[in-house]
Amino acid sequence: MVLRGRGSILEPIRCFTCGKLLGDKYAEFKERVAKGEDPKDVMDDLGVERYCCRRMLLTSTDFTEEIMKFKR
Repeated sequence: MVLRGRGSILEPIRCFTCGKLLGDKYAEFKERVAKGEDPKDVMDDLGVERYCCRRMLLTSTDFTEEIMKFKR
């Protein structure tokens, strides 16, 4: 599986397309973007160059609450 949970957020471990490791960059990316930094600059600093990997970081969302509606 490509997603793993830490707390309540599911984060990408690897890029779906190329397989590059992204799990070690996700937390810092989200933290810096939440502080107001431009996502492009953050990804450049983290060394995420491929557009497929950039897509993974930009489009990862926390949908845990929606999934929990269906828990028995």
